[in-house]
Amino acid sequence: MVRKRLLLALLIVCTACLACATNPFTGKNELMLISEEQEIELGRKYAPEIEKQMGGRIPDPLIQSYIDRVGRSIVQVSHRPDLKFHFLAVQHKSINALALPGGHIYVTRGMLENLQSEAELAGILAHEIAHVVARDVGNAMSRQIGLDLLLSATTSKSTSPRVLTVAQLAGQIITLRFSRQDEREADLAGLDYLVAAGYNPYAMVEALQMLLNTSRARPPEFLSTHPSPENRIAYLQRRIRAKNYNLTGAAIIGRDRYHSAVLARLSNPG
Repeated sequence: MVRKRLLLALLIVCTACLACATNPFTGKNELMLISEEQEIELGRKYAPEIEKQMGGRIPDPLIQSYIDRVGRSIVQVSHRPDLKFHFLAVQHKSINALALPGGHIYVTRGMLENLQSEAELAGILAHEIAHVVARDVGNAMSRQIGLDLLLSATTSKSTSPRVLTVAQLAGQIITLRFSRQDEREADLAGLDYLVAAGYNPYAMVEALQMLLNTSRARPPEFLSTHPSPENRIAYLQRRIRAKNYNLTGAAIIGRDRYHSAVLARLSNPG
């Protein structure tokens, strides 16, 4: 009996270890509800529907290539330069950016129209890249929607009430909520990525200040799974001061470049 209990305990420990991965930001083991292979497959399966529900892609190849270039400059200095990321500007008017597991990242027209520099764009993309690197997206999808539902929509033709369509699940994915800890880690890791890619770290603060200025009827922080913009700005400013980043003139801001590559083209398409 004792031997059986020991074997059972060992099996439980081994299973738990197999379901764990090291968080690249904290160095701690964390429970993962989904494998990286499943994350990549889910991203591939849901990407077309997310694009559709976000209004489709902005039909300007120069804007798309510009955003892709900025995003890849961040990926190269991230913990996962080997992961195949995909960056897409979509037509949705909301001020938003979101990521799918496996590296599909979307930034909305509303967000692009309200940013003022390449460095601010890089800060937004760095935050989303950090979510993918930490595998927050796959875990959030598994917790809030259920891996069985996500997979059944892409692999099963069952008419069971528990099986939802890809379109229905994509709508839920768009409104995923991350924990406050996940958001904080993505902010701070994204800040490090931003600086490593040569951008001015205060651009992330400026982007959050824009979100604060444009927010409407935001609930108190304790009712939300996200830190308030005010708190995010505060801890980012503390991190910038504590790390004493090199803020020489070489730190990229890119206001003119962003205006010509994005803002001018959005206001005068074609």
